[in-house]
Amino acid sequence: MAASESTGKARGPAGIPRPGARGDEVGLDFARAWVEFPDPADGEQVFRCDLTWLTSRWNCLFGRGCQGIVPGRAGDGCCSLGAHFADQDDEDRVVAQAARLTPETWQHHRGPDGIVKNTRNGGRQTRIVDGACVFLNRPGFPGGEGCALHALALREGREPLELKPDVCWQLPIRRTYEWVERPDATRVLVVTITEYDRRGWGSGGHDLHWWCTEARSAHGAGEPVYLSYRPELIAMMGRRAYRELAERCERHLAAALPVAPHPADPA
Repeated sequence: MAASESTGKARGPAGIPRPGARGDEVGLDFARAWVEFPDPADGEQVFRCDLTWLTSRWNCLFGRGCQGIVPGRAGDGCCSLGAHFADQDDEDRVVAQAARLTPETWQHHRGPDGIVKNTRNGGRQTRIVDGACVFLNRPGFPGGEGCALHALALREGREPLELKPDVCWQLPIRRTYEWVERPDATRVLVVTITEYDRRGWGSGGHDLHWWCTEARSAHGAGEPVYLSYRPELIAMMGRRAYRELAERCERHLAAALPVAPHPADPA
């Protein structure tokens, strides 16, 4: 059932929900502060970073208030659709790490249909079992609920990004690439680091039951995103670029007059 049928909320042009129409979620369109700087490690690359998002106080609510992206499946969080692999290296890494899991730590250990399946568009993704990702341990599982790969990383004192599919550890940060031709006929690769909001999922994102980045209930953490997601940002940008980003985030937060704060953050 489409979101408009199930919620009865007002919708704008082309069936897109109007801003502020989803419970504690703010609208998608609001003022943002951006910063651009050359990649210290690559002269052909420029980072364009969303200071509004990166200095916001968002935090993951999995298992403690997350409403899930599918109605009635709050325990899935954002794992209901499985994970689409970025490339073969991504898939190979995940499959290798899955081989280290045991029946005590992974609820769907070595199921009869395997870990990976083909998608309709020729891609590859983690298999769906009983309505969610094969790696998701459900509430009540003796080995603990949540992603089995994430839990393995924590037990070993490693960063979850070393084990999980790329899309899983990057969310809810969105990285995009665009080659831009400048007036002097030179080209530069602009790498944008921003919030993975509903639009990041494509048109289907507007039909998600709930999404956390715009939800007031998911904002108010002790640290801003650029600090709580430091390992992920370093993996996505490089250590030198992250250092420069962190300095600019600090200046942004230290400004006497806040510029374009995230509307879901506490006042």
